[in-house]
Amino acid sequence: MDGKAQILQQPLIKIPPTFFNLYFIFVSLPKKNHTHHPLLQEKRFALSLIDWYQQGHRALPWRATHDPYKIWLAEIILQQTRVVQGMPYYNAFITQYPTLHDLAAASETEVLRTWQGLGYYSRARNLHTCARLIVDKQEGVFPNDYKGLLQLPGIGPYTAAAIASIAFREAVPVVDGNVLRVLARIFGITSPINSSQGKAVIQEIAQQLISIPTPDVYNQAIMEFGAVQCTPQKPACDTCIFHADCIAYQTQQVEILPKKDAKVKIKKRYFHYLVLQLGDKLLMKKRPKGDIWQGLYDFYLVEADKPYAAKQLSDELLTLVHQHQLEIVKYPWEAKHILTHRVIYASFFHISLPTTFMEVVAPLLQQYAMEAVTMEAIQSLPKSVLICKFLNAHM
Repeated sequence: MDGKAQILQQPLIKIPPTFFNLYFIFVSLPKKNHTHHPLLQEKRFALSLIDWYQQGHRALPWRATHDPYKIWLAEIILQQTRVVQGMPYYNAFITQYPTLHDLAAASETEVLRTWQGLGYYSRARNLHTCARLIVDKQEGVFPNDYKGLLQLPGIGPYTAAAIASIAFREAVPVVDGNVLRVLARIFGITSPINSSQGKAVIQEIAQQLISIPTPDVYNQAIMEFGAVQCTPQKPACDTCIFHADCIAYQTQQVEILPKKDAKVKIKKRYFHYLVLQLGDKLLMKKRPKGDIWQGLYDFYLVEADKPYAAKQLSDELLTLVHQHQLEIVKYPWEAKHILTHRVIYASFFHISLPTTFMEVVAPLLQQYAMEAVTMEAIQSLPKSVLICKFLNAHM
C-alpha cells in the first residue's frame, strides 16, 4: 500500500462547527483589512446592535434630546468620567446654565467652581471658552456638521462626531474607549488601539458600520453596548448577541483585546503646602497656566524632589519665617492624590502670621498673588479635590 493510500485510511478528525465559522472569518480578512467580517454583510452588526439597544437601555437625559448644547455638555463631562459620577455635574450645569448664552455669560471662576471635583479641569476651561466663542462669533449657533464642530476649542474628533451624529444625524462614527474595545474584540484587531495602525483599522470599520439611515441611534447604541455589555473587566460574553461571531470570544482573547502600547511613565511630585493664617483668614492663590489645576485655588506651595520637614525645605518665605522664629506646625494629615500621569504626595504646614511680619513679607506674597480669604469665601472658590479634602478635615 503506498503512502497516499495510508493517508486516506487514517480516521477523520472531527472538527467543531465553531472552527468553520472562525476559518471563514480569518480567511476572508486580508492582513490589513478587517472589513470582510461576516457581521459587516448586509449591515448585520449595525441592525442587530440597534435592535439590542431599543429593547432596553439606560434612560439618560442627553439621549432624549437633539439639542447640540446639551449633547456637547454631556459628552465633555463624560470624557474620562463614568456616567454615575458625571450625572450630578450634568444636572448642575443644566440647572445653573440652562442655555449656551448662560454658560458664556458666567465667569471662569464660576464655571470651575461648578466643575469642582470632576477633575481634568482643562475640560471646564475649554467648555467656557467654546461657549463664549460660539456666542460671540457664531451668534450662539453650533456648527451643524462634523468639520465645522472640529474647529471649536476643546472639541476633538470624538466629541465632534457625537454632536454631529446625534444632534444633526450626520453619518460620522464616534470612537471612544467603549467603541474601541467593542470593535477590537469583535473584529479581532490585534494592533494596539493607541497606535496609528490600530486607530486606522478601527476608524475604517467604524465608518463602514455607521453607513445607515439612523447614525444617531447607532452611535448611542455602540457606546451603550461597550458600557454595559462588552465591559473592560468581566464582559457578559455568555449573553452577548455577537459571541458567535466575536473573534476575541471564539479565540479566547477577550482578556487580551484590545491591546495598548506601553503607558506613559507615572511622575511623582511632592507638594508641601504652607497654610498661612492671618487672623480669621487664610492666604490662597490661583494656580497659574502651564501646570495641573490651572485656575483653581490652593495655598502657598513649595515643591521638592521628595518629602521634607519644614526646616529642610529651601524657600524664600520659609527663610523669613525661620528668621522671625514663627511657629510651624505640621498637620497630622498627608495625602496621596492620583492623577492620570502623576501621583501627588502632599503635606500641609500651618503658620500664623503676625501683623508685624506681614510688613516684611508683603512684597513676596504680592509676587505670588496671595489673597487673604475668609472661610466663607473659600467655599465659593474653585479648588482641587486635594485641597477640598484638607479643608474638610481641618477647617
